[in-house]
Amino acid sequence: MTIADIDLVLSAPVNLRDLGGIPVDGGVVREGVAIRTDDLAYVTTDVASELVAAGLTAIIDLRSPLEVSVTGRGPLGEFPVSYHHLPLIADVGESMRGDAPELSHDAMGRMYLRMVEVAAPQLVTALNVIAHTPGAAAFHCAAGRDRTGVLAAMLLLALGAADDDIVADYARTGDNMVAIMQRTAPVMGAMWKALGFDTTAMASTDALLEGSMDVSMRTLLDTLRAQHGDALAPLRAAGLSDATIARLRERAVAA
Repeated sequence: MTIADIDLVLSAPVNLRDLGGIPVDGGVVREGVAIRTDDLAYVTTDVASELVAAGLTAIIDLRSPLEVSVTGRGPLGEFPVSYHHLPLIADVGESMRGDAPELSHDAMGRMYLRMVEVAAPQLVTALNVIAHTPGAAAFHCAAGRDRTGVLAAMLLLALGAADDDIVADYARTGDNMVAIMQRTAPVMGAMWKALGFDTTAMASTDALLEGSMDVSMRTLLDTLRAQHGDALAPLRAAGLSDATIARLRERAVAA
């Protein structure tokens, strides 16, 4: 499967937001440091230019290798921005096969826990990129919800955010889900078909549009503490240092 197999239209992100203003220990997150978003691989050239002009210096791509092979880096690949491919799920098809029997907010929270435990090294690297890039770092997956939400949660935990504020940021994606699904449908539909999934059956993901998204993130945070004590323990074991956390706080916290 290649980009030629997809009726892809370049478009602006529909789930992009700066984490600036979220309360953390000692103040709030400074604007222009960390941006979470849906897929940047097929933004328009105008959007790419605007992001770079606004201070974007690093992209953290959390998509699987297969997803990256389909759409690549897109227009942003033509700009002087560092690119870091740090997949939180190695095989998106295998992941869906494992979780398809129970697509619920609680099940998603348990999947997030596995991401933190298995992909802790990638998350640590991502936090180091955010800590040391001279401008803004944008991180994304496909929808800007699940993998992106996990990295956002780890960043906010490192900055000393309260659980309620982490959950509130995560849940903001709920208002964008319809637009996200419309934007990503050509890419995701072609990928599911290539992986052998019944694309009509994949509509069962509509279950994730119902109920409160809060459950997924609260499940992650509560289970991390129940199983590890410190919610950042898996990342600390993978090399997250006090020096990196201090650097993140220096860069990202505004009094």
